Amino acid sequence: MGERIVFHIDFDYFFAQCEEIRSPELRTKPVCVCVFSDRGSDSGAIATANYIARKFGAKSGMPIMFAKKRLEERKDAIFLPVDFDYYTNISEASMQIIKKNADIFEYVGKDEAYLDVTKRVNGDFSKASHLAQQIKNALKEKTKVSCSIGISPNKLISKIASDFKKPDGLTVVTPEKIEEFLEPLKIRDIPGIGKKTEEQFSKMDVKTIRDLKRLDIFTLNKKFGRKIGAYIFNSARGINNEPVKEHEPTIQFSKIATLKRDSKDFTFLLESMRELCNELHSTIVKNNKMFKSVGIQLIQSDLSNKTKSRMLRNPTNSYDELEKNAEQLLKEALADQHMNVRRLGVKVSELSEIAGQSSITSYF
Repeated sequence: MGERIVFHIDFDYFFAQCEEIRSPELRTKPVCVCVFSDRGSDSGAIATANYIARKFGAKSGMPIMFAKKRLEERKDAIFLPVDFDYYTNISEASMQIIKKNADIFEYVGKDEAYLDVTKRVNGDFSKASHLAQQIKNALKEKTKVSCSIGISPNKLISKIASDFKKPDGLTVVTPEKIEEFLEPLKIRDIPGIGKKTEEQFSKMDVKTIRDLKRLDIFTLNKKFGRKIGAYIFNSARGINNEPVKEHEPTIQFSKIATLKRDSKDFTFLLESMRELCNELHSTIVKNNKMFKSVGIQLIQSDLSNKTKSRMLRNPTNSYDELEKNAEQLLKEALADQHMNVRRLGVKVSELSEIAGQSSITSYF
């Protein structure tokens, strides 16, 4: 068994797919799952769009009002608010099925995981393909989730391969096929190469991975620095030695404290809130995480609970974003607050690894 065999499993258009599982009549309609803001029905961003909506140009990260314009001709277009508790339940059930089929299971996010299956299939790519199909069948049968799976000797190529035939794809790249598979692809298909990096390469007349391989390591190092230059050079050749690491999901990080006195005074509570945000941010940075949801918890003088949370447009690990959103949630919570607050808490969830960012700068 000289080669590793690594799976990258990616659930197709996950949030929108979950909504289709819950309401099958949505499958023939353009569906956008949205993170709405507090400024009206057109304010906020698209979290996920199904493939029908994508054909009209609606996509993740797009402002809702832009997506509505793209879908004007589809009077049956549906815009739904995110329902993370529901998506988490489907994700957790699906991940348990996947984990049972792995030698090593690495959770990446609600809709994404790596598996090392080398021992399980005895280094045989044909057996690996059969195992991947079994996983896909089990998911469809038990949780109704469709996924795409990439199979190769390493995490990099498997991630690229999982996106190759979406949705419901299965792509196997054996060691002898790596060059043939990679060379025709666009350089943007390499994880971590974003729009700005692509534009820089375009000025150098480099558009495909085949073009990229013509650049030597010295040129790349000079242009992007040694670390990023080496990553791009190796990626163009399918070289990646990063192991699949056993990793289970961290659902959330939180900090909670009993106040010096019961109070509903905003200024007093905000001072404690900022201290909690500072402690929480240290935990986020220490664990190399980003968050996409911020929440607060008020335990009132009668020990009853009051919570508020909000989704951000993009994942972040910014202290300013944490504090700003926690402060806004506190204002909203206190707008109709009649009882004093005894304990105060802050939490972040929808966690992801820093390496999941799309731009090459934040990739490192």
